[in-house]
Amino acid sequence: MTSLTYVELHRQFSGEIDAALEAALDALGPESESVRDAIAGLLRHQQMKYPLSVLPLLVHDAETGAPGPAVPLSAVHLLWWASACYFDDLADSQATGTPAGLGVHEGLLAAVAGGQALPIRIVQAQPVPDAVRNALTAEIVNCCFPAVEGQLRDLRGDMEGAAREAVVAAYRGKSGAPFAMITAMAGIWAGADSGRIRLWREFGDVFGILWQLFNDQEDILSGRNEDLRNGTMTYLLACALEEAPPGARGHVLALSGAARSSGRARQELTDLLLAHAVLRRYQKDLDTFRDEAYRILGELGGHEEPSAALRQLVDQSGGLYLRATV
Repeated sequence: MTSLTYVELHRQFSGEIDAALEAALDALGPESESVRDAIAGLLRHQQMKYPLSVLPLLVHDAETGAPGPAVPLSAVHLLWWASACYFDDLADSQATGTPAGLGVHEGLLAAVAGGQALPIRIVQAQPVPDAVRNALTAEIVNCCFPAVEGQLRDLRGDMEGAAREAVVAAYRGKSGAPFAMITAMAGIWAGADSGRIRLWREFGDVFGILWQLFNDQEDILSGRNEDLRNGTMTYLLACALEEAPPGARGHVLALSGAARSSGRARQELTDLLLAHAVLRRYQKDLDTFRDEAYRILGELGGHEEPSAALRQLVDQSGGLYLRATV
């Protein structure tokens, strides 16, 4: 049997997801026309390269054999990430992060309303028992705090005392928490028991870390080098600092500081990041996170086709795409 990929699933349901978003915006009514237009503008601006909005569909499908009922959660997922990515762009001082037709402050208001209030409104409007509705709402609210904590840790990255464990803590908040939120919500929506909901939350958490590591690699491979330009303490940089020979750590830190404005420093730092020893350390840890995701999926089981698509996502996010410099 040929398994359905997550991209193919998105192709099947993208129209329904868009319709759910449109319905949620229309439900705000004419008195909130400016809010509706601002959130719509934010969604248009923050187009996602990978259709991870299908993640709750896959979880629901793995539990019940039917992805469709979780479409409202895909809308929630898109709203959350459109908001989070806008905040991230602002934190990185990217002028291009402002949606067309919106000022910075208008974008901020749209991100707050679109990332928190509107997702809550979506789940509150669903024809489900009060206990389910309350549990879904609690997931959204509770996710906010670890996500902000992770972003703050990222912004305040301690270069001098940087360690891989500290970077993972930041990733677990800013990326792991939102994915854990949406996978747990899908489990709740599907009527899973508390043990399975816990496992779905654990899967989302480790998948979020893997996806952040995947994004970090893409940033280098694409040539954007936004992390280097912003002085971000990535997991790869933490590996490079820990693998640096005695006395060389200061040089790596100095390059990281200079890389914000110097193309030459960025290139030299990139060469250090792609050293054989650094990538060996990186791959070993990447394999550990990937194996943990596989373990959780194996324990969960569920319907075969969506489970295979989830493993495909783990495969994609858990690969090493960087190549060592000669």
